[in-house]
Amino acid sequence: MKSLAIDRIGHTTFLDRPAPTPGPGEVLVDVRVVGLCGSDLSTFNGANPLVELPRVPGHEIGGVVLETGAGVGDEIRPGAHVVVIPYTACGTCPACRRGRPNACQFNQTLGVQRDGGLCDRIVVPADRLIVNDRLSLQQLALVEPLSVGFHAVARGQVAPEDTVLVLGGGMIGVGAVLGALARGARVIVSEISAAKAEILGQLGATAVINPQAETLEDRLSELTEGRGADVIIEAAGVAQTFRQAVDIAPFTGRIVYIGYTKTEVAYETKLFNLKELDIRGSRNATGADFDAVIAFLETRPGLEDLLVSRIFPWAEAEGAFEHWTAHRDETFKIMIDFGKDD
Repeated sequence: MKSLAIDRIGHTTFLDRPAPTPGPGEVLVDVRVVGLCGSDLSTFNGANPLVELPRVPGHEIGGVVLETGAGVGDEIRPGAHVVVIPYTACGTCPACRRGRPNACQFNQTLGVQRDGGLCDRIVVPADRLIVNDRLSLQQLALVEPLSVGFHAVARGQVAPEDTVLVLGGGMIGVGAVLGALARGARVIVSEISAAKAEILGQLGATAVINPQAETLEDRLSELTEGRGADVIIEAAGVAQTFRQAVDIAPFTGRIVYIGYTKTEVAYETKLFNLKELDIRGSRNATGADFDAVIAFLETRPGLEDLLVSRIFPWAEAEGAFEHWTAHRDETFKIMIDFGKDD
């Protein structure tokens, strides 16, 4: 079986490994489409502290069931199209005991703490699969990255009357934009890339502000008649936007951090109290978030045409990360298509 591994910083290689077989409660999935995530690119560039090399990346998977192990229910049958939930949950840590397994203390995500989906076939527990034969395999590979943004929107308790500011218009930011729109909110985005700004407008953002060309706070005030954004979702993962979220939040505003910055952030902490801010973290996504994204995609046919920037055939997948590194400003999502037919 062929796998694509990041074997050292800035380099990928194809490896031959034994084909897996499903055990009890497990399912063998024929991998058809894999989306590359920002965490995969960070691994390639040596900036992901959670990964040890070599690592097979990829956790945004659309596939087809090949074989099921003992004890797997009839709802998962050979030939079914599936999306993979790439996280694990121990069931005993504080997060799991509180019913929030997406934030499991001991989570191991495919492609990060364990080998991922850039391989011909993969075995996963049956409870980590969602069967859906209505979406295309390419759409199924979009579900996981969009669900991360949908989860942040849920953490922010976004309501129809809210104005939401998303800091960062990359793929995770797109998930937050679409998640907020799905709840009927008004969405404004801060994004420096003109190419991405055009797409964000087509997706439904009311306005896209380039903070390098105009003052974000002033423009936001104009757009909201001085009220500011009810919810600010930080999706850029840099120190400047972490601090900026607190600085520009209105009194009693809500802030959700999806990404994280690897540098320390200095805050004017009195703003936490004076504004009585609600500040929340957001990690991964829940099954409910996956379901919400699937329902949303089923009402938005063709959305993938806006979001998928380039598709590499499996045989040429070694060049995908270098291409992304060279075209970051205009890239939302790169996918690997394994070119298999049903």
